[in-house]
Amino acid sequence: QIVFGKGTIAKLDELISQDEKILVTYGGGSIFKNGVYEQVKTALGDRRVIEFGGIESNPTFETLMKAVEVGRREKVTFLLAVGGGSVLDGTKFIAAAIPYEGDDPWDLLSKNAKVIRAIPLASVMTLPATGSEMNSGAVISRKSTQEKLSFGDWKLAPQFSILDPETTYSLPKNQIRNGIVDSYIHVMEQYLTYPVVPPLQDRHAEAILKTLVEEADAILAEPADYDARATYMWSATQALNGNLSCGVVTDWATHGIGHEITAFYGLAHAETLAIVYPALIRYKKEQKREKILQYAQRIFGLCELPGHDLIEEAIRATEVFFHRIGMPTRFSDYGIDAQEAAQRIRDRLMDRNTKLGEHRDIFPEDVYKILMAA
Repeated sequence: QIVFGKGTIAKLDELISQDEKILVTYGGGSIFKNGVYEQVKTALGDRRVIEFGGIESNPTFETLMKAVEVGRREKVTFLLAVGGGSVLDGTKFIAAAIPYEGDDPWDLLSKNAKVIRAIPLASVMTLPATGSEMNSGAVISRKSTQEKLSFGDWKLAPQFSILDPETTYSLPKNQIRNGIVDSYIHVMEQYLTYPVVPPLQDRHAEAILKTLVEEADAILAEPADYDARATYMWSATQALNGNLSCGVVTDWATHGIGHEITAFYGLAHAETLAIVYPALIRYKKEQKREKILQYAQRIFGLCELPGHDLIEEAIRATEVFFHRIGMPTRFSDYGIDAQEAAQRIRDRLMDRNTKLGEHRDIFPEDVYKILMAA
């Protein structure tokens, strides 16, 4: 259930039973500055509440296990994530790890251990980007091993998520920029593969892509523009709620590579995606040719002309869009040596015998070449 609009945090009083013992999770201090914390506290009233703060922007296993200990000790019955996708991703792990009966909850990610039971959870979303408010997946990092892995199960889908666009007004511009890019590439991972039967799925994807391209300037220009921020928040949710992937082939290679960049170098998730994606579609342009040409025409209004490389123009248009909203697209923009990054990530993927992409034909050596081009 999505509860969307102004003042919707107050709906917590109707949505959570008085009998629940609630662990409220959050990240840094932003919810205290923008009034969200007080709104949540007021809405929860006299319910039994335990708080756990400090969940990072790339939630770490080490921090989350402290929350698991609290949840087990206090015998919590409900989890409420207040913040962005990272807080919600971390809370999904907490929900699975509290009742986990195996020796090491990290097995949920590293060994795909089955989620047998999970503590019910919900969210108050304040940073649109990941779509985690309307899906069952999560991505968790582990500092000690420099790993970033994903897992998911429909038992971890939020029972409800509250989305009030006004909670985004106080966000720094770079976080909004990251959210736009994250949402955009979520769509691209499900869209830019090869043609399949359902044309409606393409049109759904293109609607989100075109909306983000056309509305990005307004979204960034005026923090208190409710309509622009509502468009942004709804686009981010629609980008990864499961609708776009119905009946189509998906890619996710950019995410797989990007997770490794974050694990080794600590860049924000969207920053890694913007580095990898243009280089990856250049590398795979022949396999993705039909969809790139469709993308060029439908999103950027480009058409084939004599002497013009329409595929390259489409890729450049994507980079120009990212640059327009202030998002770098090269390792050098962050002072990272591309060759070092390419080697480290290739070696790790070789150890795992990783195959990526919609055809599972992107091997570690291909990843090396893609990253060298970035």
